[in-house]
Amino acid sequence: MLRKTNFYINGAWIPPTLPNDFDVINPATEKPVCVISLGSSKDVNKAVTAAKNSFDIWNNTPIKERILKIEKLAEIYEIRVDEMAKAISMEMGAPIDLAINSQAAAGIGHIRSFIRVLKEFKFEHYLRDDTPDEFLIHEAVGVCGLITPWNWPMNQVTMKVIPALGVGCTVVLKPSEIAPMSSLLFAEFMDEAGFLDGVFNLINGDGPTVGDAIGRHPDIDMISFTGSTKVGIGLTRSSADTVKRVALEMGGKGANIIFADANITEAVKRGAIHCFNNTGQSCNAPSRMLVERSVYDEAVEIASTTAKNTAIGQPNEHGNHIGPLVSEAQFNKVQDLIQSGIDEGARLVAGGIGRPDGFNRGYFVQATVFADVNNSMRIAREEIFGPVLSIIPFDDEAEAIKISNDTKYGLTNYVQSGDILRAQRISRHLRSGMVVFNGASRHPESPFGGYKQSGKGREGGIYGLEEFLEVKAISGWNTVIR
Repeated sequence: MLRKTNFYINGAWIPPTLPNDFDVINPATEKPVCVISLGSSKDVNKAVTAAKNSFDIWNNTPIKERILKIEKLAEIYEIRVDEMAKAISMEMGAPIDLAINSQAAAGIGHIRSFIRVLKEFKFEHYLRDDTPDEFLIHEAVGVCGLITPWNWPMNQVTMKVIPALGVGCTVVLKPSEIAPMSSLLFAEFMDEAGFLDGVFNLINGDGPTVGDAIGRHPDIDMISFTGSTKVGIGLTRSSADTVKRVALEMGGKGANIIFADANITEAVKRGAIHCFNNTGQSCNAPSRMLVERSVYDEAVEIASTTAKNTAIGQPNEHGNHIGPLVSEAQFNKVQDLIQSGIDEGARLVAGGIGRPDGFNRGYFVQATVFADVNNSMRIAREEIFGPVLSIIPFDDEAEAIKISNDTKYGLTNYVQSGDILRAQRISRHLRSGMVVFNGASRHPESPFGGYKQSGKGREGGIYGLEEFLEVKAISGWNTVIR
């Protein structure tokens, strides 16, 4: 079994201040595959001190040199991408093909994207062409605490680390202790790329100890967090005393509005597969399917068939299947919510309680579909984070919009219609940070983030850079002293 108990601080792998071993569990076998150490506030202090001491040097390093380091990182990542995919598959249960083609690929994709954006970004410019005396400078916010989740580990690590370092910040990263192996491997990439000591630091630990210490630390200028809404609220509180900038990317309960004029077979099947992807463990999953009543029965049948045809398999096996949930706690949560759907009167048309046939070990669950759901049920209101789809009928546009917006979340909504003008019209009324029409792909530089309790701030592209920048306005820039 692997033993990875050291932290990466100030350019070196060092042991924790106090030993505190923690087993990383393979969710497919329920057996430990790696031992890490959970850190303490003393370890946070060491990492923050290193980041603070290196900030001035790194921030004053020319942008071209910072980009060269990130380009070197990209080269290393691409060479070792198979290692990354295997680590992700082992730690959080992603099937290996998904781990290669989506999970690990997301990391290198974001690195390359941010390199392009950094090369084009204007860090200094006049307010307008006709204001030669008003000058703006975009400067790094400072030392950043980055807290990332287990469900898309490299997607989130690179969405935070790369723009932060690119604009001149220094960072302390705390990955999820449930799935830390990919981030430890990423730290190896950073070390190999030769970044200045102290620019990038990694500490493993739990939220109540290390996460809270990062939030409260007076020398951390910004927190960027991705995870549950509950934890994000707590982290905001712990950061308040030091008036940190806080960027949050949290939960979602996306509505997928399907009109009768859509290609029903394609739209429903695509929506169900999207919901089940990554075993439902995605904040932007379209987990509420809203269907126009005239095609409702047809949609329920298609979704049910899609769920029943969803293959379930081991993470280390190649193929187009879903794997286990990440942990026992997540397994129990999903089982509880499926049971609540049954108890509250939703019609179970596929899946249900318990492991799939043929699985007696591992946190595997059935792809599950409920019909006749109303928006007051727990399965329609809570983020399940499992392969559970709730289907809700609607009669007209106004009702579809009302149901979609009747949630505390506001991350991603989806519209399926043959009438693009209607889709455009409805999108203006949906209270979410992102809307996707008819299965379109999102551009990698498009801003990712939500409204309401889905968070604040945006990641990706120029918007991802701006999260880590302060704006300084200088008046009289070209004023001549007489």
